[in-house]
Amino acid sequence: MRLFTDTITLSTTRERELVDLTLQTQRLVRRSGVQEGLCALYAQGATAALMIQENDDPNIGEDVVNCLDQLVPKGVWLHDRIDGNGASHIQSGIVGPSETIPIREGKLDLSVWQNVFFCEFDGPRRRRTVVVTIFGN
Repeated sequence: MRLFTDTITLSTTRERELVDLTLQTQRLVRRSGVQEGLCALYAQGATAALMIQENDDPNIGEDVVNCLDQLVPKGVWLHDRIDGNGASHIQSGIVGPSETIPIREGKLDLSVWQNVFFCEFDGPRRRRTVVVTIFGN
């Protein structure tokens, strides 16, 4: 059983956005040498999350952000009195900080229409980190 860990470091350019991490993640799977196993990703930061989502329509990211903004509007939470980002914390908690993807034949076993996205809810940020743990044979 192999165990491989690394990180993906990225910067974000907008307050709320989805950033595609699929290629970087697949490169790490290839580097790990694992042919059959699991790839676990974990977004560090209380206002960040990870999501598996459609990769074909670029509007999906905007739709996700707009939906979450309607469900969890800015400026109405007790935490906003501290640093103004209460909605960001709630949105990241709803989406969640991690994803686990099967690895088959040395590749992420995503469907044709799926990619891995980092969700920024409190940007822009110069540095965001996703911890990647790959294990298997």
